[in-house]
Amino acid sequence: MVSRVDRGPVANWWWTVDRWLLAAFLALMVLGIVLSFAASPPVAERIGLDPYHFVTRQITFMVPALAIMIGVSFLDQRYVRRLALLMLVGSLFLMVAALYLGIEVKGSRRWIYIAGISVQPSEYLKPAFVIICAWLFSENARHPEVPGNLFAMILLGVVLALLVAQPDLGQSLLVLATWGLMFFMAGLPWIWIVALGAAAVGGAVLAYGAFPHVAERIDRFLTGEGDTFQVDIGREAMMRGGWLGEGPGEGTVKRILPDSHTDFIFSVAAEEFGLLLCIMIAAVFAFIVVRGLFIAMRENEDFPRYAIAGLVTVFGFQSIINMGVNVQLLPAKGMTLPFISYGGSSLLAMAIAMGMVLALTRRRPQKRMQHGVGRAWQGMQAAR
Repeated sequence: MVSRVDRGPVANWWWTVDRWLLAAFLALMVLGIVLSFAASPPVAERIGLDPYHFVTRQITFMVPALAIMIGVSFLDQRYVRRLALLMLVGSLFLMVAALYLGIEVKGSRRWIYIAGISVQPSEYLKPAFVIICAWLFSENARHPEVPGNLFAMILLGVVLALLVAQPDLGQSLLVLATWGLMFFMAGLPWIWIVALGAAAVGGAVLAYGAFPHVAERIDRFLTGEGDTFQVDIGREAMMRGGWLGEGPGEGTVKRILPDSHTDFIFSVAAEEFGLLLCIMIAAVFAFIVVRGLFIAMRENEDFPRYAIAGLVTVFGFQSIINMGVNVQLLPAKGMTLPFISYGGSSLLAMAIAMGMVLALTRRRPQKRMQHGVGRAWQGMQAAR
C-alpha cells in the first residue's frame, strides 16, 4: 500500500488520480478479455486461424494499452497538450497517406500498414482533436485577440474532409457532435447553433444522396428490407440469452455472426451472460461519462473543463452507437465498443484518450493550497 507520507511520483499519482474512473476502465478491460474468449473463437475457426488467435492478440494489445493509459495519466496539462499536438500532426499525415497507400476494405481506405501492423489513424486522431480544440476554445476565452474559435473551425473542416474522403461518415458524425458540444460549452452564440444545426442537417441529406452505402443502411434500418443478416442474428442472440444467458461457451447464434468479436460483441455478451450483464456494461459506460462530466463541471479552468467533457463525450457516443446498433435502435455502423471490442488501434487509442482523462481529472492540491493561501491573505488584509 502506498503511504500518504511518501512524496514520490507514484505515491503522488495514487493519491491524486480518480480511482473510481480508474477502476471503471480496468473493469471494462477485464470484460473485454473475458468476452473475447466468448466471441472470437468461432470467427477465427471460420477463417482458418487458431481458435484463440484473436484472444491472444487482444491480450497482447491490452497489456501495452494498460501501460499507456497509466503512463499518460502521470502527465500534467502542458504535456497532455504536447502529446495531443504530436498525435494530431501524425494522425493527419497518416490519414492522407492512407488515401493513397492504405488498405481498401469494403470501399473505404481507413487503414495503413506500419511495420507490418495495420493502423487506423482516425482512432488516434479523435483524442488529439478533442484536446487541441479544447485548448483553442480556452485560449479564445482567455485572449479574445487570439482567433481560437476560428482555428478550431478550420481544424474541424480539415478533419471532416479527410474522414469523408475515406469515407467514414460514422466517425465524422462522432467528431462533429463532440466538437459541437465543446463549442457550446465555450459560449457558442445562438446564431451559430442555428447555422451549425442547419449545416448538419444539410450534410446528412447530402451524405444520403452522395454515398449509396449510407442510403442503403438507412433504408434498411427504416424499412427492414435488404441484407439485414448480421443485425437480425445479433438480435436473435440477445433474445436467446434472456436475463441470465445460456452460460459461458454455450452460445450457438454467435457461431454464424460474422463480426461477433468486434461490432456485435455486445450481442454475444447478451447470449452467453444475459441481459443483466449488458445492463451492467451500459451502467459502467454511463458512470464514466457522468462522473467525467461532473468533474468537468467543477473545474475552474476552461481547458480541462472542455477537454474532459470532450473526451468522455467521444467515449460515451461511441459506446451508445455500438450498443444502439446491437439492439437495432440505430442503423448498422462499424464502430467498436471501447475497451471491449477486438481491435488494436481502437484499444490503444482509447487507452491514450482515457489516460488523458485520468491526467486531467487528477486533483491538484498544490494549486488549491495556493488559492487557499491567497484567500487567507486577502482576508487578513481586509481585517486590517
